[in-house]
Amino acid sequence: MPRSLGKDGSVRTRKEAMERETLPITKACQVVGVSRRTIYNWIASGKVQYVRTAGGAIRIFADSLWREPQERRPSPVKSGPEAGLQV
Repeated sequence: MPRSLGKDGSVRTRKEAMERETLPITKACQVVGVSRRTIYNWIASGKVQYVRTAGGAIRIFADSLWREPQERRPSPVKSGPEAGLQV
């Protein structure tokens, strides 16, 4: 059976690749909470793996989706009347 190299360097057979779950772009957007434009940007930059159907639709491999955690930024320190401090 033909084999291909996976993104993580593992060897996958075509059957294994065909058994991966795929999602339409709209569902992928909901799963990770981003816009369609972001998904298309991820496709263009190679951040997600996808396949085109026979009809030309794009399906995203669910196991290639991720959302990098946003860094927590400290909230700005308020001063003055709005912070309840008397100046």
